[in-house]
Amino acid sequence: MSTKSKAIHIFISAGEVSGDMHAAGVITALKKQHENIKVSAIAGPAMRDVGCEVLSPMESLNVMGISDVLKALPRIKGIGKEICAWAEKEQPDVAVLVDFPGFNMRLGEKLRKLGIPVLYYIAPKLWAWGHWRVKRLQRAQNRLACILPFEPEWFADKGIDAQYVGNPSALACRDGWSQRQLKEKLGMKNETSLLALLPGSRRSELAIHTELLAKAYLKIKENMPELEAVTSRAPGVSDEQLKPLLDAGVQVLDRLEDDYALRADAAIAVSGTATLELALWNVPTVLVYKSSAFTIWLARKLVGTTCAGLANILLDDKPVMPELIQEQATLDGMLKEILPLLNKEHAAMQQMASFDVLRQRLGHKNPSEAVANMALNMVCEE
Repeated sequence: MSTKSKAIHIFISAGEVSGDMHAAGVITALKKQHENIKVSAIAGPAMRDVGCEVLSPMESLNVMGISDVLKALPRIKGIGKEICAWAEKEQPDVAVLVDFPGFNMRLGEKLRKLGIPVLYYIAPKLWAWGHWRVKRLQRAQNRLACILPFEPEWFADKGIDAQYVGNPSALACRDGWSQRQLKEKLGMKNETSLLALLPGSRRSELAIHTELLAKAYLKIKENMPELEAVTSRAPGVSDEQLKPLLDAGVQVLDRLEDDYALRADAAIAVSGTATLELALWNVPTVLVYKSSAFTIWLARKLVGTTCAGLANILLDDKPVMPELIQEQATLDGMLKEILPLLNKEHAAMQQMASFDVLRQRLGHKNPSEAVANMALNMVCEE
């Protein structure tokens, strides 16, 4: 029987919304690359839509906040035991574990003890935080699929077989609305300046940043009365959580809308994936972040990079995007940094030139196809 026609059974585990979307792409690519494949999974809605056997709904794992996590621990441990019992019986050819390291690294260790090869997709950012977990990651996988180009070398030094598979954001951000189309969608004139205000998607981030960004917008409008603003609603975020921005007259777009691309004239954004996306869309950006005093103190002690923003880290760990962290994230500080960007001064041009370099570094690989290919190759090696 040829490898192409041989029946292959793959297990996939995703534990949160982004992982569900990435895993759905892998399932689609697997089915295109192999004619006789079965996927069983801890699955979210995107994975269910593309077709897989659902062993457990992803929503059972997706909890936020320390108190919620503690309450859910017995359930989460129970799901892990059920998956291991299933895997011992069914012996899937390969397990693909997508992000979600708190659960998936433990699961990877147990699956490997059962003789099941593990491909871990989206390497935990141990180079920035949690380097003490390297030994656990060594035990949790046979191959590591990285979405940042510098990661394979870092992990190779730790004895981990890692491969750069491309970056999902780099692929997704090549398309979508142009700036003109975005402004038309918002009912704006093309010559009117548009500011994107992105307060994060986690409950704690929204609680801190939504009002801060709304106040910043009103202060900026004192200098630019014609300025308009837009924000993005991530899945699960309510109007109530965005209320300060809505009250300030900021328009809202659904993050999952077809062709979504926030190509504004400039942005103020909370550190996270959003700042990388803005760079890939060529949007000059000011990064902000506030949290509890203890969290910031701990991060400054333990984080292994100078910069907080992923785009900045990828650009040689230099603050290409200004970073206003904690006490620096004031209204006056934001005003000082954002006005030159909105006015398309030299600072904006410098950022956009650096964003060209960033796009070249991330390249054009399709991560879903590369991960599917890695998984199928691991089956052939068995």
